[in-house]
Amino acid sequence: MGIKVFKLPDLGEGLTESEIVSWHVAEGDRVELNQILGEVETAKAVVELPSPFAGVVTVLHEAPGSTVNVGEPIVSFEVAGSGDPSGNGTGGRSSNGAATATEGGREANLVGYGAQAEAAGAPRRRRRAGAAEPGAGVPVASTAPAPEPVAAAPAQPAGELAESGKERPRSTPPVRKLARDLGIDLAEVTGTGEQGLITRADVERFHTGATAGAGERGKEQPAATTARAGGWLAGAAERESRIPIKGMRKHTAAAMVASAFTAPHATSFLTVDVTPTMELLAKLRDSRAFSGIKVTPLTVLAKALCIALERNPSLNWRWDEANQEIVRQNYVNLGIAAATERGLIVPNIKDAHALDLRQLALALGELTGAARSGKTAPADLTGGTISITNIGVFGIDAGTPIINPGEAAILAMGAVRRQPWEYQGGIALRQVVTLSLSFDHRLVDGQQGATFLADVGTILAEPGMVLTMV
Repeated sequence: MGIKVFKLPDLGEGLTESEIVSWHVAEGDRVELNQILGEVETAKAVVELPSPFAGVVTVLHEAPGSTVNVGEPIVSFEVAGSGDPSGNGTGGRSSNGAATATEGGREANLVGYGAQAEAAGAPRRRRRAGAAEPGAGVPVASTAPAPEPVAAAPAQPAGELAESGKERPRSTPPVRKLARDLGIDLAEVTGTGEQGLITRADVERFHTGATAGAGERGKEQPAATTARAGGWLAGAAERESRIPIKGMRKHTAAAMVASAFTAPHATSFLTVDVTPTMELLAKLRDSRAFSGIKVTPLTVLAKALCIALERNPSLNWRWDEANQEIVRQNYVNLGIAAATERGLIVPNIKDAHALDLRQLALALGELTGAARSGKTAPADLTGGTISITNIGVFGIDAGTPIINPGEAAILAMGAVRRQPWEYQGGIALRQVVTLSLSFDHRLVDGQQGATFLADVGTILAEPGMVLTMV
């Protein structure tokens, strides 16, 4: 037997640190190769952490909520037949972070790309004999013998104790983080989501009820606090509080500042009668080809954008400041700005220009679903060439979006509204939308931006016109 140390691997894409979101194992648990140890949050996504070894977890070096730099120890294992009893192993990874250890002829997977399916079924785990409080510092390796394996008891994250036979509350990583920040035990929260999933709204509702006077915690609040009825101030124990800037919020802030003060932004607006597009969507939803597929105005806008780029390619180019070159990208990786519980992310659809409307609808559904669940793959967050943001879902008509760093343009779609509009020589109620295009004036001249926006508007105003543009 020997000790192996798993260090946080190089996550790629220039990321040098990550935050431990949760542990799925505890000290004393027996794990198999590629079993998911827990989840880490980078500046771009929440990814699962597969085990590079088969053995017994002896030390979890970091508690949930801790920020860890690449190369720092996160888990120690007791491994049978280990040739490195000193414990100075690299965790089955070479100096450049590549997986090298094998168990039974299989390689450990890289972070964020999932674990291979185990052929022998679910691993057996040992329940933890004791647990440290969250944030209590680095756990100490247990020297007491581990209890016999109990197959029915699921592994608990570090710092959580489970009653015998009681399953850990089901929730997503962002919701668990919110609960930790608010000091809420998820075991006390009733989930209203699918199959009892605890949602963000459940946690906020529990917190509001607890701090407003429901239960013992609420009774302990000062009278001046509990007297306030409703609103975001209800239950506030302090006049102000501080939240560390890290994770996605830190990355988004840096990216937006870099974009705003590097690329000279210019924005154009166009208001369009999209009644024909809305009528087309109604027909598509009733068609057999789109049965069961969610097709929306954003889907048509995505297709219109790809078509308009053929006549206005400069909006898909990239400015390479370091080499003083303009990179002409002859493909479209279409970014879709998505508001998630963790903040704004912009995953992209690879080679969107090669997809038809049905394929785009499917890709959009998969992309947004992954974003909302916090499972966006790291590869989907890089390599974008141009982006779309749908501000209309918030009831907003127009705005001046900031260009995603490394891209030349971003197109915002406002809310589709029924309003009086000039139509066939008279006034009629029509469905109207405003498009907002921000572009990098180093790459795109005003005339090019205006032509592109007009082409997109023409397609939305009369989808049949696309036959004259390709």
